[in-house]
Order: sequence, then C-alpha cells, then structure tokens
Amino acid sequence: MAFSFTGSKSQASATNEQKEALKQRVSTEIAMANAQQLISKATDKCYTKCVPTPGSSLSSKEQTCAERCLERYFEAFNIVSATYVRRIAAERASGALATEAA
Repeated sequence: MAFSFTGSKSQASATNEQKEALKQRVSTEIAMANAQQLISKATDKCYTKCVPTPGSSLSSKEQTCAERCLERYFEAFNIVSATYVRRIAAERASGALATEAA
C-alpha cells in the first residue's frame, strides 16, 4: 500500500516551523527549570553552611558568608559547565559522538 503526501510544501514548512518552535519552547523551559534547581540547591547549601541558627534577620557575618558561598558555587558551576561544553564540542568535532550514536 503506497501513501502519498497531498499537502503543499507550505504546509510541510509550517509544520516544520511549528516543530522547531515547540523544540525551542521545550528547550527554554528545561533551561529555566535547571536554573531554578541550581539556584535552589545553591541557596540550600549556602544557607545550611552560613546560618547555624535561623532568626528574623541575618547578621553581617552570615550575609558575607552567604554571598561568598553563592559566588563560589556559581563560579564552580560555570567552570564545570564550560569545560563540559568544550569537551562535548571537541568530541563532536572528532566524530566520537557520531560513532557512539550509530
């Protein structure tokens, strides 16, 4: 049984554009969820480290500790992320990922 496509090229193009738009929206939502998770995790870790006894406000020592902790946490995350992206790009360039997928 043969199937034929009776739609026009503009319909196929519109469908491809819709798919790409959907992919972009999903990608954006995933990035937002990951960012929220990163911020939540960093906040939890730094709060636990820097605020031994919660109160109605933070002391200047607690504020300084939390600021430095968050800065280090995000700096480390950025270094790890950049290294990972470079590694993936290098593997793609060398064809290592292409042979794994096959």
